[in-house]
Amino acid sequence: MGKILVKGGLPLRGRVKISGAKNASLALLCAAIMAKNKIVLENVPNISDIRVMIEVINSIGASASWESQETLQIVPPQKLHAGAPFHLVKKLRASNLLLGPMLARFGQATIALPGGCNIGVRPMDLHFKGLIGLGASLSLEHGCVCGSTDNRLQGASIYLDFPSVGATENIMMAACLAKGQTLIENAAKEPEIVDLSNFLNAMGAKVRGAGTDVIKISGVDSLEGGIRFPVIPDRIEAGTFMVAAAATGGDVTIENMIPAHVQPLSAKLREANAGVIEGGDTLRVFVEGPLKPIDIKTMPYPGFPTDMQSQLMAMLSVVPGTSVLVENIFENRFMVADELKRMGARIKVEGRMAVIEGVEALEGTHVKATDLRAGAALIVAGLIASGETEICNVTYIDRGYHNLEEKLRSLGAIISRK
Repeated sequence: MGKILVKGGLPLRGRVKISGAKNASLALLCAAIMAKNKIVLENVPNISDIRVMIEVINSIGASASWESQETLQIVPPQKLHAGAPFHLVKKLRASNLLLGPMLARFGQATIALPGGCNIGVRPMDLHFKGLIGLGASLSLEHGCVCGSTDNRLQGASIYLDFPSVGATENIMMAACLAKGQTLIENAAKEPEIVDLSNFLNAMGAKVRGAGTDVIKISGVDSLEGGIRFPVIPDRIEAGTFMVAAAATGGDVTIENMIPAHVQPLSAKLREANAGVIEGGDTLRVFVEGPLKPIDIKTMPYPGFPTDMQSQLMAMLSVVPGTSVLVENIFENRFMVADELKRMGARIKVEGRMAVIEGVEALEGTHVKATDLRAGAALIVAGLIASGETEICNVTYIDRGYHNLEEKLRSLGAIISRK
């Protein structure tokens, strides 16, 4: 599996460029199978999750390959070759986003129940509710989701009990080829939703309202494709570098990002006494005085992102005073606390709340990543700890960060892999 070694105590300084968004890229890859003609996606991160998704869509009849380091070309399937196989989808939660596109384009779908990081219960009931509302028949058979439609999907009004990103994306994609109008209420508002909407519209769909809690889709007969489309920058990668800069007392300018996408994190870093200066597509984070404790509650966008909570926990573990984190999205997002405590952190977890008493310093030791963002948090912890930190289970980290060690080394970090 390999390990990452980090020697702490050095402030990060310099400039770093952010890669394309993992979660946006995964959704666009799924949507691409609905097109008639070749799609080219630019600014795609070459990470393990993307490589697995390429294997998944190729297994059902598409032909996706790298045109260059960050550019993918996808020739959509003309017919389905098979269902998405378990040995691939068990690695990747986002494989469930193929359900809507397959039903809409081909009238059938078979997908093994997906895997991904063990960060809590992520049921597919909202996906099922929406797709059934559009006229699909769904069942669970031998660990697979099996879906079919008697005829073309039909537009409908669908209310989501929770603004699930995945369910919003699945329903939105399926509705593009449904007959009539679909209304998704209490829809997720994440930037990845907006990027997917822009991509679908570029292919010929009629989607309005993405980024608000009501999305309207007027179904079309087909999506032509034949386009080049750039993926938005990864706001969580940008946020990880923001926290790493603040935690190490550094001064980092982050390039190729959209500052508006990280405003909740920027606000919290300012509250913690870090400096945050926004530019057009850049953002500078610096520290000129001692950091202060803060309280955080994770919420759906535009609230504070659950994917940044672990990294901030690492930073706050050495901030004098008491900080409180409340996790409202995933119930298993505090597993990283036990690893941070191995490094000397004082963290008490009670249900969905973690209370952090800042210590003078963390000490490097052997720790393990329990999920993608926990892995990023342990790298942040290693950057501020005394001595060397050895992080195992780095396959989690590789799922979401492109050239992370190289980028950190460019900022002055001492980090390597063995």
